[in-house]
Amino acid sequence: MVLFLAVAAGVLAVAGAAQALYARAAFRKFLSRPWPSGPALPASVLKPLHGAEPRLAHCLATSLAQRHGAEWELLCAVARADDPARPVAEAAFVGAPQARVLVRPAILGENRKVSQLVHLAAEARHPVLVAVDSDMDCPPQWLTAVTAPLADSRVGLVTCLYLGVPADGSPWSRLAAAGVNWHFLPSAALGETIGQADGCYGATMALRAETLARIGGFERLLDVLADDHALGEAVREAGLQVVVPPLLPGHVMGEGSFAALWAHELRWARTTRILRPWSHLGLALTNPIPWALLALALAPGLPALGVLGAAFAARAALARRVNLAGGERGWGFLAWLPIRDLLSFAVWATALYPGGVVWQGRRLLLRAGGQIVAAPAPNGSTTAKEAASR
Repeated sequence: MVLFLAVAAGVLAVAGAAQALYARAAFRKFLSRPWPSGPALPASVLKPLHGAEPRLAHCLATSLAQRHGAEWELLCAVARADDPARPVAEAAFVGAPQARVLVRPAILGENRKVSQLVHLAAEARHPVLVAVDSDMDCPPQWLTAVTAPLADSRVGLVTCLYLGVPADGSPWSRLAAAGVNWHFLPSAALGETIGQADGCYGATMALRAETLARIGGFERLLDVLADDHALGEAVREAGLQVVVPPLLPGHVMGEGSFAALWAHELRWARTTRILRPWSHLGLALTNPIPWALLALALAPGLPALGVLGAAFAARAALARRVNLAGGERGWGFLAWLPIRDLLSFAVWATALYPGGVVWQGRRLLLRAGGQIVAAPAPNGSTTAKEAASR
């Protein structure tokens, strides 16, 4: 039995190593896609804010520094007048008449980000809406790249993959960024390249206002955790295309502790398991190093050592390729690679079991289809704080 388990783990490790090399090739192919072409379109950038996140001022500055050949505006929203993000945004917008900060306390659903998007869309002046996360570091050509394809009436949505950028030098932020770069990004690029992703990546979502109205507005996403997945699905059901240009803005990853990192990644993983259970199972192959270590523990010897070496080499080749795309040329990442893969494996395995998630300090329960409800307090009712915010 032990030998059988060792062989099974070794097979998974070898398959995972092959998958890593395939994903590396797919990532290179994704980056070679033609750059979007088309006229510059007037656009409203919608950016929900919550708290003074790490490097928020920098991310706001990059949003303002867009080189766009048409009129555009930047609208931010906070749910409370005393939100720490508000003074940061107001300071960043001094001398920028195209940018505004709105205070919209009305909470319209369990997904607080979408609630803010509903408010922001109501204030938008332009026919193209671009929803973007607060922690995105956007290059100057970003706005043009994600709006130009919408000049084609067949295109309903433009979205972006992204690179993880550590907000600071803490190990938790570095591990969070590595998780994006060495796991999410190449897996998504592989899916996009072979036409199996059907993705919409919530960090950037651009669509025409008329398309949004046609599918029911952001309101249809108010009680959905994976609002990006649901939006992409709705656009495709309307018979429109989703375009993913070869642009990689930065996603600033700031985690203050291991607990915060774990909660964040477990939320992502459990959402994937509920929405696409077979895809979640397939992610087992993105962690060949833990499988190889298991095979070596069960059956020590040269064959298992060879499998471990192959798994490490394949994962290192993939990580190196993504790092180069982000401008990182050093080799220090090799020390982090097995730690990151073991952590990803632990998150993946934990997400196989049912459970709630934590988002912005709130405990939520996941339902079929990605619907979310507030988790009851220990006495069986919502907390006084939550009741007051409704």
